[in-house]
Amino acid sequence: MDLGGWLRSLGLEQYEAAFRENAIDDAVLLNLTAEDLKDLGVGLVGHRRKLLDAIANLRADESAKTASPEVLVDKSPKDAAERRQVTVMFSDLVGSTALSARLDPEDLRELISAYQKCVAETVHRFGGFVAKYMGDGVLAYFGYPDAQEDDVERAAESALALVLEVAKLRTHTPLQTRVGIATGLVVVGDLVGSGEAEERGIVGETPNLAARLQGLAEPDMVVIADSTRKLLGDLFELHDLGPRNLKGLAKPSRAWAVLRRSSVESRFEALRSGRAPLIGRAEEFELLLRRWQQVQSGEGRVVVLTGEPGIGKSRIVVALQERLQREPHTRLRYFLFSAS
Repeated sequence: MDLGGWLRSLGLEQYEAAFRENAIDDAVLLNLTAEDLKDLGVGLVGHRRKLLDAIANLRADESAKTASPEVLVDKSPKDAAERRQVTVMFSDLVGSTALSARLDPEDLRELISAYQKCVAETVHRFGGFVAKYMGDGVLAYFGYPDAQEDDVERAAESALALVLEVAKLRTHTPLQTRVGIATGLVVVGDLVGSGEAEERGIVGETPNLAARLQGLAEPDMVVIADSTRKLLGDLFELHDLGPRNLKGLAKPSRAWAVLRRSSVESRFEALRSGRAPLIGRAEEFELLLRRWQQVQSGEGRVVVLTGEPGIGKSRIVVALQERLQREPHTRLRYFLFSAS
């Protein structure tokens, strides 16, 4: 790459000498941060911003040549803000401050880059969306932009796999991570930035809760919110960490450490176990009961239950099953009921 020509194209050719004196080659250029640019003498905020945007575009071009399609592209929709049920995962590298004190900056950059790549590949493997890189941390969503019925389960699986994958990284020093996960309704905002800096912000208590839970985690620990635990049922073995006072949250929040995948044979039964009470679905539940009464009187009825993945469709069906368990009926695939 013609470094001088690149700087001239940005109208910043005055920094060419500083870049060359500090041995900024193609590889180093792609990893420059705002702090690095300050050290190079780029004093104006506008100049730093222009350089960082241009570097982000270079990274995107380079990734297109080398990265696998699954890791490279997050197919985020371009529509307006929307309400979604999302499972948010925060992960960070344990001991990064201590590492920065004893490692050469180039070695530290390579180490953090290897860690972030490991996180991105693991999250993508389980169907998650890498939303943002924050220093030595990574923010990921499950349930956005593409929602699946088992997004919460995928997030927990991804976090456990991440602990193992980070430990296997071949770097200058053994690495550990910690992960926080929370689930809830959020508002997903418009796109901000471009290239690798492109991200979608989410607004709500859920991302803040996930970040605070990450702070509770010990090295190589995955900590989840009670909202996430209720959706997991008995799919995973958990350790109750009890109610915790978390900064920015009005009430204590119960936290759970994810230990391992459960040995429960039936996924459906695992999800039924330890389920939360049915809340806020009285109108829908009464409608189902009225349709059942009509069936009992000999009238044919079909009910189609729709909604966002993870919003509670299976839960309301289970509640109806429990209500009807003492009445004669035939169950077909959990959803259709008819009088015997």
